Amino acid sequence: MNLNLGKVYTAGINFNQKETMILKSINPFTGKVIGEYEEFTDQEIDSCMKHSEEAFHEWKRTTFKYRGELLLNVASQLRGNNELLSATISSEMGKTIRESRAELEKCAWVCEFYSVKAEDFLKPEGIPVDNAYAWVYYEPLGTILGIMPWNFPFWQFFRFAAPTLMAGNVVLLKHDSNVQQCARAIENLFEKAGFPAWVIKNLVIGSERVKNVIENDAVKAVTLTGSELAGSMVAAHAGSYIKKTVLELGGSNSFIVLDDADIAGAVETGIQSKFQNAGQSCIAAKRFILHKNISDEFIERFSQKVSGILYGNPLDENTFMGPLATVKQAETVYYQVKQSVAGGAKLLAGGEPDKALFPPTLVTGVKPGMPLFDEEVFGPVAAFIIAGDDDEAIALANNSKYGLGVSLFTRDAAKAASLVPRFDDGSVFINSMVRSDPRLPFGGTKKSGYGRELSVHGIREFVNVKTVLSG
Repeated sequence: MNLNLGKVYTAGINFNQKETMILKSINPFTGKVIGEYEEFTDQEIDSCMKHSEEAFHEWKRTTFKYRGELLLNVASQLRGNNELLSATISSEMGKTIRESRAELEKCAWVCEFYSVKAEDFLKPEGIPVDNAYAWVYYEPLGTILGIMPWNFPFWQFFRFAAPTLMAGNVVLLKHDSNVQQCARAIENLFEKAGFPAWVIKNLVIGSERVKNVIENDAVKAVTLTGSELAGSMVAAHAGSYIKKTVLELGGSNSFIVLDDADIAGAVETGIQSKFQNAGQSCIAAKRFILHKNISDEFIERFSQKVSGILYGNPLDENTFMGPLATVKQAETVYYQVKQSVAGGAKLLAGGEPDKALFPPTLVTGVKPGMPLFDEEVFGPVAAFIIAGDDDEAIALANNSKYGLGVSLFTRDAAKAASLVPRFDDGSVFINSMVRSDPRLPFGGTKKSGYGRELSVHGIREFVNVKTVLSG
């Protein structure tokens, strides 16, 4: 049984494999191995499970004030070590140093947000019931396993861990095999911030050992950010043990530009949304759906901007876009482009990688049935799709197995409000790029997963909602 625990771009694994492995970190820009990590043995994993469960029984009795102070310490560690940590991210998975700095700052923000808000989000709620009174309590579950991807190696973890820890749970991190330096750095941050031992533990394991971790009685729930296949396999296995899952999976976000939109503003936002992290973001603009009346102007302006993008060394302050995380990922995106062009699409710019470096790529004439329309494209490829009118634009946006987010550009606020209910996605951002924010719930529909992260909704995913009635 093969299980892919990253996005569609990561290697498959075998649930039945037992041999320990060496996990390697490879700098995608230089191609050099920059770290090797020996995988935990089964005995070491069992020990982690035992210690994690023991730590939970102490941690759940601590106060919100205590937990919040420790989380603020983590925020300080993130800011105080930003340069070192950002270089680690950029060297290990290829995003630009500027993007890595911003990712770490966002992690500090989510720590600060929940350190202040958690107690209010989880305070007991009173409900009058006939001649009695009821209370709803929110109580921690125990050890929560987080299976995290490489594309935002710090943020994806922190947006799950900050609320989960503040709720009184403890956390096990199973990070992607190619970002073990980041995983180790995360664990060290919490240790230096004063967190008790085993409240957060990094499991140095490949994906083939996840099955046994899920089965362990210490693990009470699982959250995964990764591919559709990974989500379905993990959810099925966790479900067989009656364990809750939250899944944040792939996306093929529509970036819709109507004929009354601010074209210049839409182009600027589209460049940022498409090429952030070299397009390796589940919420990046994937399908540019353009009203026919403005499509030529938008594509021309977009092409002019893209021609000036500097891509290459992620540690260079002037680089706008770094390499893809692996050579294999570049090959996957290249295949999606080639297949779409073979099906009738037209390549306007870019298209062919040099190892992990992939140029900004523009493709027009994209239609349903092509990989650039139907699949999640995890790379710097802007797929242009022409719609005859607003109704067709909405139909094209909804014509996807994914449902993560939509960007809608129009100057007519009333029109935008009337169109919002017609989208299937978990979020609609009007005249803005889709992004995550600690104050807002984040998650998708359809094959993009279920459950929500962030805001009050995120912290209530991994709690026991306990009803108490007093007559």
